[in-house]
Amino acid sequence: MSAKKILFIAGDYVEDYELMVPFQALQMVGHQVDVVCPDKSAGGSIRTAIHDFEGDQTYSEKPGHRFSLNATFADVEVEHYDALLIPGGRAPEYLRLNKRVIEIVQQFNAANKPIAAVCHGPQLLAVAGVLKGKTCSAYPACAPEVELAGGKFAEIEVTEAVTDGNLVTAPAWPAHPAWLAQFLTLLGTRIEL
Repeated sequence: MSAKKILFIAGDYVEDYELMVPFQALQMVGHQVDVVCPDKSAGGSIRTAIHDFEGDQTYSEKPGHRFSLNATFADVEVEHYDALLIPGGRAPEYLRLNKRVIEIVQQFNAANKPIAAVCHGPQLLAVAGVLKGKTCSAYPACAPEVELAGGKFAEIEVTEAVTDGNLVTAPAWPAHPAWLAQFLTLLGTRIEL
C-alpha cells in the first residue's frame, strides 16, 4: 500500500470525535492527513464540540477541544490529494456557504476520488450537487437535504455506513468502525493482522 494524502475540511464547532478519531486513525495506517478551515492557516485552531445521544429529541452538545490546523486552506490544490473527508457537527452548515469549499467538493467528485462524510457532512455534498442518484446516509435531520439534492437517504443504524461509488457516508460517530473501514477500502488500504 502506498500512503495516500487526505484532505479534511473542517470549521469551528466540528464534531470532536468525527475530526479527531479519523485524523488519528488514518495517520496510524500511514496516510498523510491535512486539516484545513476557510480563512485560517496552518498553526491556527478551530473549536470542536462533543455531540452525544442522551435520549433527547436531538443530540446534546458540550465544548470539545481546540484542534490545531496543520495546513492552510488557501493553499489547497485538489490534484495534490487522493481523498476528501468531511466531518460533521455544526461546521458543515456554515462551510456550505463558502464557494471555494463547494468547488473543492465538486472537484474531488469530478475526479472520482474517495469522499467520506459523516453526520452533517453530507450537507456539503448536497449543496455541491454530488448526490444525484446516490445513496447517502447522514444525521437523520439531514435526510430532507439529501433527498432534495436528488439522493436516496439511507436509513441505517447509527453504527453502520454506506458506500455508493466514491462516496462513503454514515449517520454519526458511533459508525466510525464501519465508516472508516469502507473508506480504507476505497483508498486501497490493506491492514493485515
